[in-house]
Amino acid sequence: MGTKAQAERKLLRLFILAILLCSLALGSVTVHSSEPEVRIPENNPVKLSCAYSGFSSPRVEWKFDQGDTTRLVCYNNKITVPPSKPTVSIPSSATIGNRAVLTCSERDGSPPSEYTWFKDGIVMPTNPKSTRAFSNSSYVLNPTTGELVFDPLSASDTGEYSCEARNGYGTPMTSNAVRMEAVERNVGVIVAAVLVTLILLGILIFGIWFAYSRGHFDRTKKGTSSKKVIYSQPSARSEGEFKQTSSFLV
Repeated sequence: MGTKAQAERKLLRLFILAILLCSLALGSVTVHSSEPEVRIPENNPVKLSCAYSGFSSPRVEWKFDQGDTTRLVCYNNKITVPPSKPTVSIPSSATIGNRAVLTCSERDGSPPSEYTWFKDGIVMPTNPKSTRAFSNSSYVLNPTTGELVFDPLSASDTGEYSCEARNGYGTPMTSNAVRMEAVERNVGVIVAAVLVTLILLGILIFGIWFAYSRGHFDRTKKGTSSKKVIYSQPSARSEGEFKQTSSFLV
């Protein structure tokens, strides 16, 4: 019987406070309820009504008073819940000079959570140039979407990253920390590319040599031949013989 009475008293306090705080607005407004007192057995559903006038587009909020604590239970027509533990997407390694994207999100918080990123346990500012610890980094941090983008990634960005979600209700929640390594470009891939290039160049040179050796690149035009000119020196003859000064053979 005592448990039932306590539940009814708590519900009554909730209802009275809701009448006083069920809306926020500027100017003269009226807030009232058609049922000033509601009694319902514990573990049963209950419907609380709130009527208002004096403004066109109100944002209705329901709050619950429990001792010295007043907490929001309804925001923008949705029941408020604190944020859940956020999940992160962080690459274990990323190439220096490239773009690296880290994400953080949670789906239970109402109103939607805002996100704070940490590197090695230190809060990352929205503007990396504002603090000395992150002055060598180039990143963009969006507290609303939870996205952290490095562009370009530098060697100093190696570390353990985590994020925190908070919406003003309940306890802020922190994700697991994940380490990201900023690495140099893959030297093995570069060496392999150089070797492949040298092999292809060697094949090309061999192909050209083979073609020349087979006469495929003979510079002599077909159907033409060179002409030879033979010159013979006149021999000594006696007088009276026929004199021929020189002879040519073409």
